[in-house]
Amino acid sequence: MAQSTPPTGTDRIEETLIAAILGIMTLMTFANVVARYVFNSNIFYALELTVFLFAWLVLLGASYAVKKTLHLGVDAIVNTAPAPVRRIMGLFVVAICLAYALLLLKGSWDYWAPFANLPPTEGRWFPTGFVEKYRGQGWYETQDIPVPFFMTWLEGVFNDGDAYEKMPKVVPYLVMPLSMALLVFRFAQVAVKVWRGEQDLLIVSHEAEDDVAEAAAKLKDLN
Repeated sequence: MAQSTPPTGTDRIEETLIAAILGIMTLMTFANVVARYVFNSNIFYALELTVFLFAWLVLLGASYAVKKTLHLGVDAIVNTAPAPVRRIMGLFVVAICLAYALLLLKGSWDYWAPFANLPPTEGRWFPTGFVEKYRGQGWYETQDIPVPFFMTWLEGVFNDGDAYEKMPKVVPYLVMPLSMALLVFRFAQVAVKVWRGEQDLLIVSHEAEDDVAEAAAKLKDLN
């Protein structure tokens, strides 16, 4: 089973970012409801912004859940196997997850890269190089989200100095390659831990059941 470790600085950064995204989503949705039903108006970019924030929340949360072994799974067979077999099974599973994450990383880069005026990769399944001839799409914008004042520098980088009317898609879609690269890194970390014998499962353990049993035992002692 995965050993519990105290939270690190990286943990706090990830947790704070995820909590901030969730908080902004909640506030934006609440404000839009108030505007609609109290003032007969609406925040026109609230829906699109909430959708993008939800995507950031899910994709970043996926890699964080790998780090904390919070993904759900079935461990009925694994729990019946001896330790050496459990290690082999763990390495096999993490290899599959790592290969799948690499495929997702390639696909997410190929989707996002044109919006950043960067070349997508060649190859259907695995990158064999970068496309030489491609059309940059840095001028593509979201439908409703305005450009914050601190992001006006994006115009000179991605849009030849022309002003954006709405936020460019390169910003919200950045989470795709970013989160997939982080997911690959997390699975690589798990692979090392499984190889060293520090961890044998990639899914949520039974620590919650152990905590409940411990609490019940303490309550019994008190009575």
